[in-house]
Amino acid sequence: MIIDCHGHYTTTPAQHARFRQSQLAWLANSSGPRPRPERITDDEIRESIEQNQLRVIRERGADMAIFSPKALGMEHHVADQDIARDWARMNNDLIHRVATLFPDHFAAVCQLPQTPEGPLDASIEELERCVLDLGFVGCNLNPDPSGGYWTSAPVTDRLWYPIYEKMVELEVPAMIHVSASCNPSVHATGAHYLNGDTTVFMQLVEGDLFRDFPDLRFVIPHGGGAVPYHWGRYRGLASRLDRPPLDEHLMGNVFFDTCVYHQPGIELLFEVIEVANILFASEMLGAVPNVIDPETGFPFDDTKRYVDAVDMPEEDRRRVFELNTRHVYPRLDRSLRARGS
Repeated sequence: MIIDCHGHYTTTPAQHARFRQSQLAWLANSSGPRPRPERITDDEIRESIEQNQLRVIRERGADMAIFSPKALGMEHHVADQDIARDWARMNNDLIHRVATLFPDHFAAVCQLPQTPEGPLDASIEELERCVLDLGFVGCNLNPDPSGGYWTSAPVTDRLWYPIYEKMVELEVPAMIHVSASCNPSVHATGAHYLNGDTTVFMQLVEGDLFRDFPDLRFVIPHGGGAVPYHWGRYRGLASRLDRPPLDEHLMGNVFFDTCVYHQPGIELLFEVIEVANILFASEMLGAVPNVIDPETGFPFDDTKRYVDAVDMPEEDRRRVFELNTRHVYPRLDRSLRARGS
């Protein structure tokens, strides 16, 4: 089985975007009634998936994607907590419907209703609803709800501990994933995403989070940002800061995905990072949807092609494509086992 651990619902029906627009308009002028979402039929969801993500999964030879709301669309920078709760719930309910309509191909991961410097109570409540009531297998956690201005405390701060306690209790990991950038100097997918990945890794180097939460697991996407490319820098900083070696300090709890969009980058990732810490992913139809690499003639985000080209034992290949993800997402593993997979 080949599991893509990083997918987003970037092709939602038009009614979904209209609901968001009405939410934001209501925030600007709340004299009218609170907006309500338009009806989206199962057939509209099927069409949006079958012609897009499901088609790509089949064409590229994968079997299943771990699926979450559109990352840019989480828009945690919008500070109203009621709006954030309603928007997260709407997004997560759509993801649940996708996973229900296509149970063999999509496993659900939830958006949390985070706001800049806001409390995490609503996020904990939504995580619990999604996991216990809807069968989700993980969550996305935004380390910078301000949208590129980094006003939040580091992920190692005790402020975050209540959500970590709930994650450990529910046996779900978090993918570290920022959302939209409000900072005009910081491009969202080209800079903010990779900055988020890199910044969180350094916060973890400086802290002792996994001493307090030995069972907590983070997936740092986009190949770990700058981390594998500068692995020596982080090893050196860990030594200088009197931290334990990285393998001991972090790598039992931190995992990188393969959303790296060229062969040399994938080769570097596998040369530097242990196979046990790499999960196959593509973020298909996400950062560079339907863009063909003129040097190869294939889509940039067809990452399976790059992983297939890496020289490694078949046992390691299976770990990357399937077993590591089942280890990091134990609820997914149990669900697959219950279905005989």
